[in-house]
Amino acid sequence: MRSNELNFIQRLQRQKEDALEFIIDNYLPLIKGVTYKVLSPLGNDGIIEECMNDIFLSIWNNANKFRGDSTDFRKWICAIAKFKAIDYYRKTARNVEFTSNQIERNTEQSAEETLIMMENEAELIKLLHLLDPLDRKIFIMKFFLGLKTEDISAKLSLTNASIDNRIYRGKKKLRNEAANLNFGGRA
Repeated sequence: MRSNELNFIQRLQRQKEDALEFIIDNYLPLIKGVTYKVLSPLGNDGIIEECMNDIFLSIWNNANKFRGDSTDFRKWICAIAKFKAIDYYRKTARNVEFTSNQIERNTEQSAEETLIMMENEAELIKLLHLLDPLDRKIFIMKFFLGLKTEDISAKLSLTNASIDNRIYRGKKKLRNEAANLNFGGRA
């Protein structure tokens, strides 16, 4: 028996490899799109590929935890893809190095502009780590992934007002911290 649209979830939960092949064939563009959106600023296709492999491994390892139909499955794998990609982004962004390949990719920008942009990204990540873990998660969902307040509040089981308050206080904290730091090599 082969996996199809009606039985792939049950077959995946029974650890049948053809179910994983079915998922790869049908959901690869979706997972690739989500992963690319989060990780493309890093400019490293190897990390994107590694992350996508890790996403499929997570789907395989956690299939027995999934409850729902194919529509819920699509949402479930999107969530896995987003959060895995964010984890990879955080891990990689901590180890950002300035390479000549990044300058060559940005031919319209001068080397100085490229360096300043990379420094700003690294500084922004440092600032985000000053926030509480919940606030950091909200900021990533809101400003990096472009989710609406309603979606964030549903995912985190918080009210819209609570999300808005945390964003307001977080922005204020980041603004104060940024003002106290010497950014971009400027005196």
